[in-house]
Amino acid sequence: MVGNSARALVISNRRITGLTADVIAELVAEVGPLWHERHQARLASRPRKRAMGAGAKHRLVFVDRLLATLVHLRHGTTHDVLACWFGVDRSTITRAINEVRPLLAERGCTISPDVRLRTLAEVVDHLGATGETGIIDGTEIRVRRPAQGRKDRDKFISGKNKQNAVKSMVVTDGEGRMLWCSPTKPGSCADITHARQLGWWSSWPTGLRSRSSPMPATRGWAHRPADAW
Repeated sequence: MVGNSARALVISNRRITGLTADVIAELVAEVGPLWHERHQARLASRPRKRAMGAGAKHRLVFVDRLLATLVHLRHGTTHDVLACWFGVDRSTITRAINEVRPLLAERGCTISPDVRLRTLAEVVDHLGATGETGIIDGTEIRVRRPAQGRKDRDKFISGKNKQNAVKSMVVTDGEGRMLWCSPTKPGSCADITHARQLGWWSSWPTGLRSRSSPMPATRGWAHRPADAW
């Protein structure tokens, strides 16, 4: 695991995680107990030959698990690199990210002290109520090539980057603050197909119009109230 000094450096340098130390402390306070509760529930849900708590202890404490997940989400850092950085096996990083990401998704996005968005429907309602601009775009993260023999292995090859990747659709406001992020899809899935599968076109109110992004390297949609155009 990383030392205390290295952990403090990661937390204090906003360029690494994209979050301030206060926000990270808030995440630890909110998400940490949920992770511990679910971890204990998993241990108690299966037959055991020894008492709970026996055996090897976690080499990666929850704070490090959270930091590894944040770095992965912000920079697309591979699990191998994170494993070297945190001094654990790659499978430990993979398991940590798979455990923490759903907890962050359930927590939702806090955009003001009294507003937290957890679902796409809440994002749509928020944009409609406030009249703010909503920007939708796809983002890809490079991943390891799936193991030989895995079903649909070739679907992870991105047609844009010609690399193995997974893709997510992201909604931000006009200032670039993230409001919602979708589950991942294989890299070969087109942005428009991913958006349709998520039901976005049926979710947007009829009073909102859309237009394609003028940027040639991306596909984006900006949604505004009809009278704003």
